[in-house]
Amino acid sequence: MLVFSTVLLWSAIDPKDQFTWFLEVLPALVAVPLLFFTRHKFPLTSLAYLLILIHCVILMIGGHYTYAEVPLFDWLAELTGTERNNYDKLGHFAQGFVPTLLARELFIRLEIVKKGSWCNFLAVCFSLAFSAFYELIEWWVALLTGEDAEAFLGTQGYIWDTQSDMGMALVGAITYLIVASRFHNKQLQAKLTG
Repeated sequence: MLVFSTVLLWSAIDPKDQFTWFLEVLPALVAVPLLFFTRHKFPLTSLAYLLILIHCVILMIGGHYTYAEVPLFDWLAELTGTERNNYDKLGHFAQGFVPTLLARELFIRLEIVKKGSWCNFLAVCFSLAFSAFYELIEWWVALLTGEDAEAFLGTQGYIWDTQSDMGMALVGAITYLIVASRFHNKQLQAKLTG
């Protein structure tokens, strides 16, 4: 909570655009109370809490600068000779990685789907559905607010931005399965037997 609160406070101080900051940080502001009130009844694994925190930090940094203007990623764009600041791709990678972990954790612990191939497949499907729904939210906000939504959409003139965002979520979901699912399984096993 200390890390979350510190980054949130920093993020809220003189952001590039107040409305964009609110839109970008809103998922973190919704998640923390939800996690707080369920922590005794249904505590998640420590890996889940850590990755949710990291994802929240990504959201808060993107909200402070807007995703298209995060300084480190401007520097990386210059270094690699590209024109586009790709910080949003990091956010969408996390948008695949973290929800896949959470979906698997819920599927397994609530005995919705047994651990294995179907569980992994359905967790990835959940993440892709979540990513597509988030893209719809961005579109609806753009329709409702007009020009003010450009910083929230963060397309930076790239016509395939929506598709590549969902593609990065898929990459994040698959990366979780390859890199972290075995470690996560150990924590899940401890929750199930503990």
